[in-house]
Amino acid sequence: MSVKNICCIGAGYVGGPTMAMIAKKCPHINVTVVDLNEARIAAWNDEDVSNIPVYEPGLSDVVAEARGRNLFFSTDVNSAIDIAEVIFISVNTPTKMYGAGKGQAADLKWIELCARQIASVAKNDKIIVEKSTLPVRTASAIKDILTHTGSGVSFQILSNPEFLAEGTAVEDLDSPDRVLIGGDDTPEGQEALRKLVDIYANWVPRDRILTTSVWSSELSKLTANAFLAQRVSSINALSEICEKTEANIAEVARAIGTDSRIGSKFLKSSVGFGGSCFQKDILNLVYIAKSYGLNEVANYWEQVIIMNDHQKTRFASKIVSTLYNTVNGKKIALLGWAFKKDTNDTRESPAIHVADHLLFEQANLAVYDPKVSEEQVYNDLDYLKTRERAENRANLQVYLDPYEACKGAHAIAVLTEWDEFKTYDWKSIYNNMLKPATVFDGRNVLDIAELKAIGFQVRSIGSTL
Repeated sequence: MSVKNICCIGAGYVGGPTMAMIAKKCPHINVTVVDLNEARIAAWNDEDVSNIPVYEPGLSDVVAEARGRNLFFSTDVNSAIDIAEVIFISVNTPTKMYGAGKGQAADLKWIELCARQIASVAKNDKIIVEKSTLPVRTASAIKDILTHTGSGVSFQILSNPEFLAEGTAVEDLDSPDRVLIGGDDTPEGQEALRKLVDIYANWVPRDRILTTSVWSSELSKLTANAFLAQRVSSINALSEICEKTEANIAEVARAIGTDSRIGSKFLKSSVGFGGSCFQKDILNLVYIAKSYGLNEVANYWEQVIIMNDHQKTRFASKIVSTLYNTVNGKKIALLGWAFKKDTNDTRESPAIHVADHLLFEQANLAVYDPKVSEEQVYNDLDYLKTRERAENRANLQVYLDPYEACKGAHAIAVLTEWDEFKTYDWKSIYNNMLKPATVFDGRNVLDIAELKAIGFQVRSIGSTL
């Protein structure tokens, strides 16, 4: 029998967009996204689709097309589980910050709670799909919980990791490089795998749907993110060498990127990578390696994180040293807070750590981001717990107008590569800043020659210009 009802537990950056695309492409399947966060579900159901909680170019249009037809958002988790033949688990799996594995292992608390809730509700056979990023062998833990319920219900566990790039998620979902599905090599496991393949085959060519074992699928997700992050840290390591010589990181990246064995993607040097996956997945990989006694392997991958942290710290330190070794009481405008353009996601954003460093140096910060709210900016800083909440609010102000954020500033730091930053009236901004006015381009997105002609001092990543 074909699948008629899908439930997705978790209405975040993965669950919401993925289910919206499945609903759009499969109008014959009812898709219900559930979450215990009432405010988040209310935002997904907002009459004005521009207010949905996840910003992705084109996502509002996808939601508008399917919502109310065969796409539903609800807090009634049990009802959605009960009627679904396929249940996606797409809840948060943050890095564990307590107990064994602190700072490296994935915290699977929410995954386990989902499994137990499914077990308590299910009255008929279910296909459970891991959509969250999970460590290898998580499926066995989920299956262990589900198969010992005593209910007689049969569960098949599939791994279907997401490979979305935030900012292009809709495009990635509409025309993915590949869809990866892992299942058990049993008749029941292969039948469950076939059903999920058939869902994606409504719009994805079958030669792009890869099937593997569950374990290979789980490890492939961690590996993909680790390899991409490794490239970013590698080019950032070279950017520091460039700044000490007369080399230019953009020229170096172009030269090595034309080598077909290397390629040009993920060779853009910056203040550092962020987002919900790269750091978490590498730390998870490090933990797995250490748990098997593979210390050299763990040290290799841990260096990718060390390099990324170093890049953020040295960028902030360069701001301080350039401004005569003190930013005490100086206004510094931060343009961009999201970890990359075209998203409102701020998880592990370099901007958070640069801001924290500058606040430690007693700077006065002015923040502008076109898609990140004031509340989110303060929440990100408060989460670090490096100072009192009141102190964060006293020394950092969030602006709705970039020109006001830059007015009276000693310096500007570009921390997200939003396209709109390139189009600003930089002459007007210069005229309203204290002199000498300095721009620290942490994303290498601005025209250095133009800024210098206006009168700015410019410091960019990987260049002595």
